[in-house]
Amino acid sequence: MLLQIIQNTPRWVFALFFALLWLGLRQTLSRQMPLQRALLPALALTALSLYGVMSAWPTNTLVLLCWLKATITVAWWVRRQPLPAGTSYVPGLRRFTVPGSWAPLAAMLGLFVTKYSVGVALALHLDWTQGTAFAVGCALAYGAFSGLLLGRAWRLCSLAWQSERGTSHWALNGNVA
Repeated sequence: MLLQIIQNTPRWVFALFFALLWLGLRQTLSRQMPLQRALLPALALTALSLYGVMSAWPTNTLVLLCWLKATITVAWWVRRQPLPAGTSYVPGLRRFTVPGSWAPLAAMLGLFVTKYSVGVALALHLDWTQGTAFAVGCALAYGAFSGLLLGRAWRLCSLAWQSERGTSHWALNGNVA
């Protein structure tokens, strides 16, 4: 049955997996980047997460609320954690120095595996779309991974804001590129 599942998986899913693997592995290395490059993957994967919930349970408000609660709770918790040693922001260049971390890779692949597993499970058991426990569990998993990614991005936004708070350029146009 596993072979049949893999054979019936669209090719773009494998391409997405390898793209996320590549992106996640790059984040294990220390790097310099503008804020937009830190935000884009978090926002894109959060959109994929929300799509996963909305496509499977489009009319279930409880599921959407559970996703939102998990996303906000985990993002808030991650935001409150100290930045990793070596993280810095240079206001004049508007660039971050970020140490390598395995957390983004784990979150990206966790989100991917969740989306893939939910898709397979619902293809095999369509009636599970009606079950509240499965739907809520999936929404919480999707939301937790989204919150992890958003919380990490939020910490960088906070660092940039704190670093530039006194400059009129930041206050006037909000440009963080």
